[in-house]
Amino acid sequence: MASTHSRSARGGAAGAITYRAAESESDRSAVIKGEFTSDTVFEVVCSENGFTLRPVPLDPPVHKVFPDDEPDKDEVSDSELRFVALDGDRVCGYVDTAYEPWNRRLTIADIEVAGPYQGRGIGRTLMEHAVERARECGAGHVWLEVTNINGPAVRAYQRMGFGFCGLDTTLYSGTASEGETALYMSLPLGRP
Repeated sequence: MASTHSRSARGGAAGAITYRAAESESDRSAVIKGEFTSDTVFEVVCSENGFTLRPVPLDPPVHKVFPDDEPDKDEVSDSELRFVALDGDRVCGYVDTAYEPWNRRLTIADIEVAGPYQGRGIGRTLMEHAVERARECGAGHVWLEVTNINGPAVRAYQRMGFGFCGLDTTLYSGTASEGETALYMSLPLGRP
């Protein structure tokens, strides 16, 4: 079971940011529009025996706003848990997790921090809660997917210890993200 304790971080004018497992329907249903600005794309270079990723600077940087194309979900399974970051009563960030016991994987299904709160360590603290949950569940690793054009997120995940473990050049085919590559990253947790 995930921890429901609160941790605080420096917030804006409203005060400290608190973190906890989602408790109310408003916590669970809060939506933050996903967006980022990136000065780097991780280009996939294919070879006869595999691939490599090459960071390529973007000039000018690209700004992306994710479309609202996720299906509405009425039920939350027992394996899913959301942690929220709150500025007072306002959800300013969240991370959605799902644990799969068959392969001992905790998946980061989504992580969002509202624009004015980005760059304050909120995403990192939310990820720390997810990793804590993974350890409590007995997970061997934490896994996520990120688009290759989201350089800031890729670099942040790398600073947190995540490494590349795969890619999919077709995941976004037929979507607003056509032409982007899904990068898979994993954080090994070791044996419990």
